[in-house]
Amino acid sequence: MKRNAVGALLSLALLASTVIGCASGGKTGGTAAAPANAEPEYPTKQIEVTVPFAAGGGTDLYARAMSEYLSKEWGQPLVVVNKPGAGGATATQAVLKQGTKDGYSVIVQSVSAVSGLIAGQKNLPFTIDDYQFIARTTNDPLAYIVKADAPWKDMKEFSEWAKNNTDQLTFASNGPTAIASFGVIQWMDSIGADYSKAKLVVTNGSADALPKVAGGHIILGVQGVSEASNLVKAGKLKILGIASDKRSPFFPDVPTLEEQGISGVTASFWVGVSMPAGVPDYAVKKWESSIQKMHEDSAFQDKLKSMNVQGIFQNSAEYKKHVEEEVARFVDIVKKKNLVK
Repeated sequence: MKRNAVGALLSLALLASTVIGCASGGKTGGTAAAPANAEPEYPTKQIEVTVPFAAGGGTDLYARAMSEYLSKEWGQPLVVVNKPGAGGATATQAVLKQGTKDGYSVIVQSVSAVSGLIAGQKNLPFTIDDYQFIARTTNDPLAYIVKADAPWKDMKEFSEWAKNNTDQLTFASNGPTAIASFGVIQWMDSIGADYSKAKLVVTNGSADALPKVAGGHIILGVQGVSEASNLVKAGKLKILGIASDKRSPFFPDVPTLEEQGISGVTASFWVGVSMPAGVPDYAVKKWESSIQKMHEDSAFQDKLKSMNVQGIFQNSAEYKKHVEEEVARFVDIVKKKNLVK
């Protein structure tokens, strides 16, 4: 009986040893296997960051600053590719519809290529449901810009001229429902001018529009403060007014529209980061947390200030809510002004 008991105990010990050996991969001192629900490493290869406008504009500059920072943060290259065309729709379709859904296809867009397109285009090959919104990253008030030697000293004088010479007014915009167009509509409504008589000149982003304003080929440019800053400081352009509740820290001598008796302009230039819907949650979380960390980094804030950019951070849910609410406001303007034929 004793021998049988001892044998049974030895058998149990051997079985336990075998089970433990299997759990550790059969190696003495091995570590336990990773939990089945552990998130995979990301990123592990190059990420393509698409900008839907020409190089050199505000959206492009932010995308490049972000990509440089995150490349160092993650130890993987982020390559910026410019794909201008169709007011941003060309690049947006390329990323949302043809891009990979693994977190390696990213698009950095301005308001014109998100809310403006969705609100104003009937037959887009994508919808708001095709977006995985990641973060909204800048909020730049609109600046109303003319060439440096234009005869108007401020928006008050320019508005008086525009009311009396509306059929001579030309303005630059990416399209009839881009942010510049909404900014012009809200301004002209405020001063009592007839928007339908003004002439839209379609351009591909600020890098295309502002040199044409500086050269006198287009009378008015309406762009984010950051986009206009270089040519203004170079003496090529003049800002007549800024649509903001307070003066820009980068151009404190320029009065706001409200200070000049012009109210009701709510449109603003912003930039956000998105991917195609269906990307893994771990990629979304990695981008959200990394962008938030980036915006809290004083060195990156200094970089934004050098570009005259006002950075913000809205997470994925906040960004999506902002777009949905803004699209609703823009749709109302589109209907009232019959912008889409």
